[in-house]
Amino acid sequence: MFDFIWNLGSFILALGILVTVHEYGHFWVARKAGVKVLRFSIGFGKPLIKWHDKYNTEYVIAAIPLGGYVKMLDERVDDVPPNQRHLSFNSKSVQARIAIVAAGPMANFLFAIFALAVMYMVGVQSVKPVVGSITEGSRAEQAGLTPSQHIIKIGDDNITTWQDATFAFMSRLGEQRVEVTVRDENLQTRVKTLNIDGWKLDQQDVPPLTSLGIVPFRPQATLTVAAVTKNSAAEQANLQVNDTILAVNGETISNWPQLVNVITQSANKSLQFSVKRQDSIKTITVTPQGRVGNNGIEQGFLGVAPVVQQWPEGYVQSRSFGPLDSIVRGTKETWRLITLSFDMIGNLITGQVSVKNLSGPVGIAVGAGTSVSYGLVAFLSFLALISVNLGVFNLLPLPVLDGGHLMYYIIELFRKKPVSEKTQEFGFKVGALLLIFLTCFALFNDVSRL
Repeated sequence: MFDFIWNLGSFILALGILVTVHEYGHFWVARKAGVKVLRFSIGFGKPLIKWHDKYNTEYVIAAIPLGGYVKMLDERVDDVPPNQRHLSFNSKSVQARIAIVAAGPMANFLFAIFALAVMYMVGVQSVKPVVGSITEGSRAEQAGLTPSQHIIKIGDDNITTWQDATFAFMSRLGEQRVEVTVRDENLQTRVKTLNIDGWKLDQQDVPPLTSLGIVPFRPQATLTVAAVTKNSAAEQANLQVNDTILAVNGETISNWPQLVNVITQSANKSLQFSVKRQDSIKTITVTPQGRVGNNGIEQGFLGVAPVVQQWPEGYVQSRSFGPLDSIVRGTKETWRLITLSFDMIGNLITGQVSVKNLSGPVGIAVGAGTSVSYGLVAFLSFLALISVNLGVFNLLPLPVLDGGHLMYYIIELFRKKPVSEKTQEFGFKVGALLLIFLTCFALFNDVSRL
């Protein structure tokens, strides 16, 4: 219940910030263009809080926090007095209307630059992209990649973090091969050719690196207990912090993955644990609780977290930058996110990326809650990513979105006359149906992940 409330609160906070930024973009440019703004609303439905400014614009915070809107004076939908027609949206030039509509997505992109710049000034922590293991029979193994190699370049892209590596591979979906430059433990540099012909992201929740067979290096989890979850099977069996698990049902346990495998296959079954507690060996009976996993199969759950070994020296880097350098880095990263987002939309259309990877409000809420729990830097990174996605999504040429309106106005700019109201109305209906379908499909994906 706490996780639900935490994720919901984080979702409302994140979406509230991003919607406010987006709608303020429309609002600010509309005011500059001489359009009278009637209402600036964050959320839909019943107003919870509202007030007016000196221009008689009504500001509203509404009950349903799933979006927002800016209502402008418009003769197409309002009865406009003759003395105010010059203040209506439809009376402005097509260039002014394009600027007003485009200002929302542009505000999201500018906010992403701001959030990332603040993140870089606060300081970012990154992990050196060293290969931990290679999946047998994978594309990475066929390319000759091996554990302990440090990835320094993918194609022409310099790689300093695993995020860099992930983005670099994703941007090459649809290509036949890519050169991966690695440095081994003896500081020898080698170039490996990775065959990515036919590579697709067609499995739900499988990261790009995993689908290529690359497992990033992570410090090993030991068999010593670091934490015990309240009301879990481990707590009921009196497993304690600093206990070291030696054997299960008389079989020696040599590593954490082996223990996880035994537990997941033993839902609601009694197991005899041999554990070392201080200087003595104790036998404890444990019955893992049964839970249904993402694959729909009941799995055992113990409720402990292991002590993890420390990172080797030099593997984790913390860096912060000055204001100017942070803005430059934030701008470059925002541009990379924008181009990657458009690439992913194209790959969804061509089938290179499965629609199973689409996420909706539930997925965003979980991401928001997780990022908030990790701290300010993670939350800023999350806000930048979602802000870019919101901006890109709104630029899609669906008539109910900003991109659809821009499409009509650009056509008007070249035709020297507006698109007919009948055509626009038909487009809005089709766009609304497509948007509802996408939303329902994303929600279905979200629910299937729970």
